[in-house]
Amino acid sequence: MSAISTPKLTLYFDGNCPFCAAEMHRLKTWDSAGNLAFTDIAAGDFSPDFLGVTMEALGQELHSLTDKGELLVGLDSMLVAYTLVGRAWMVAPLRIRLLRPALSSLYRSFARNRYRMSALLGYKIPACNEGVCSRENPFL
Repeated sequence: MSAISTPKLTLYFDGNCPFCAAEMHRLKTWDSAGNLAFTDIAAGDFSPDFLGVTMEALGQELHSLTDKGELLVGLDSMLVAYTLVGRAWMVAPLRIRLLRPALSSLYRSFARNRYRMSALLGYKIPACNEGVCSRENPFL
């Protein structure tokens, strides 16, 4: 009989962002221990009320919630997620205090322009009509 694992971190991501969805898929693939859970903030039934943040805030930076109830934002979410899937080495520069301000600024700029950056990186952007976007995304 196997124990049911409770995720240690829930990531709140924009499923309409092809780069974001691909990155969550990559994390899910690496997460053999079941430490992560994923919530698409673009899903029609999602509400941020229980997190105490606005949709606008969620759209500006990646947010995550630990199993202890701590809300993480931006680089902190990435750092913990990659560490939990055994890939801490991939985000090692995020641990360097002197680099954090510059990396945070770059991250926020990327996040604000994630659709444009997705297109530049070759990801297919979903078609949207009146706020409803196609779910042709094979990543999640």
